[in-house]
Amino acid sequence: MSETHHIAGSARGEPLPEGRVGARVRVPLSGAPSPRWSRALSAQLANALTGHAAVGHLHLDHLVQGSDVVLEGVEEREAPALGPCLERAVEAANACLDADGEPTPTNMPRDAAEKIATEVHLD
Repeated sequence: MSETHHIAGSARGEPLPEGRVGARVRVPLSGAPSPRWSRALSAQLANALTGHAAVGHLHLDHLVQGSDVVLEGVEEREAPALGPCLERAVEAANACLDADGEPTPTNMPRDAAEKIATEVHLD
């Protein structure tokens, strides 16, 4: 059976401790996702936010907490763009697992991807 979740309500804001930038924003989901779905959402949201300005203080670690998406460091100027990115990321996370909960087919074997990664030289 496939796992799907949807945004189930309005975002709620909370202040962060003194010295931190932005607010904590909680967005309720339709249920508590599995770790696999949560990782897929994190990856999809990071991808959706690529190229957006003003996301420098946004924390995506521990993104899913129970049945909430929790974004820390949300600044006022980035908030309007964040909603559509989050909606796209939720739908993409739903789509990236097939009916058996297994990852969708890949474009290459894992060892081929690892070989490519060895070509990325880091200092």
